[in-house]
Amino acid sequence: LHTGVIEFEALPASRPSQYPTMSSSSGTPESWISSFCSLLGHEYFAEISEDFIEDDFNLTGLQTQVAMYKEALEMILDVEPEDDDDEDEEEEEEEGDESIEGEDHKVRRVAPDRRHHRMASDLSVIESSAEMLYGLIHQRFICSRAGIQQMSEKYELGHFGVCPRTYCEGVRTLPVGLSDVPGEDTVKLFCPSCLDVYVPPNSRFQTVDGAFFGRTFGALFLLTFPDYDISKKGVDTLGGHGARSMATTVSDEEKDKINGMNIQNLGPGLGKGKMYEPKIYGFKVSERARSGPRMSWLRDRPVDIRELDEAALFAAPDESDEDAGLNNGARTQPTQTLGGARKMRRPNGGSPMSIEAFM
Repeated sequence: LHTGVIEFEALPASRPSQYPTMSSSSGTPESWISSFCSLLGHEYFAEISEDFIEDDFNLTGLQTQVAMYKEALEMILDVEPEDDDDEDEEEEEEEGDESIEGEDHKVRRVAPDRRHHRMASDLSVIESSAEMLYGLIHQRFICSRAGIQQMSEKYELGHFGVCPRTYCEGVRTLPVGLSDVPGEDTVKLFCPSCLDVYVPPNSRFQTVDGAFFGRTFGALFLLTFPDYDISKKGVDTLGGHGARSMATTVSDEEKDKINGMNIQNLGPGLGKGKMYEPKIYGFKVSERARSGPRMSWLRDRPVDIRELDEAALFAAPDESDEDAGLNNGARTQPTQTLGGARKMRRPNGGSPMSIEAFM
């Protein structure tokens, strides 16, 4: 008889229990990577392609940093764990000649139970190892061509939030880490306008390890896309324009680059007129006061931004080089003068008491 009870298929052991297994739009199972990136608080993550993960070169050195590395990698790639029943049976057949038949039967009965308990106890460890492994791979992926392109699309759409500083006027931020070593600090938001880092405003991001984004991504992103108008406000991304319209092109006059970046993108939120000055009843707080401002140099910016052009400073001749670049002309001239003076003193006999020597 039909009792009305619907039987569900058991989930594979390699899939974390907290991740959804079915896509809402279609009935196809959702991959572990898509499920991980769709979790609350994982909006900063990019979906790593399986081709990138399957390349052993991209995983160099991660085996020693992650516990149960093989099992964690299989979980990320949705690979079913290898069944050890066949291997155990082969080992038992080889040892069958040296053991008693009763003991062999006992081993066959206990082995599946032992594997069951091992999988139940290690599943949580594998899940945490898979998250750690994915984060370390993610740090490398977002610095690749495909990864940084995916992060640029998220940046254009304002997925990373905006700078909380008033003078930055809602400039979009980038997720970065203050360390490449896991467990040292959480993810931070880097503002390319004031060149400062901030704690994400939502607490759900404060549990994400900063090493999953690393220290290289922020600077590499700005050097890869120098034509981005970073002064564009994050509020503008909510308009009806497409994602590609966010990457506005600058005019020909503003295409002058300093250190590989456009002049307009070098700290536009810094400098005179964009620095907070504490006041009490309209009076400025003196810097000599005990609680006066001490960190104004963090918001400083040279009036002539070309003073930061390292290439021009390197190509410009140094004063010491100018002195050394006289090709010994100035050095030989005094020598000749001294030589001429010596020749003129020779008729005097070289006597310092000669009257002609003082005329």
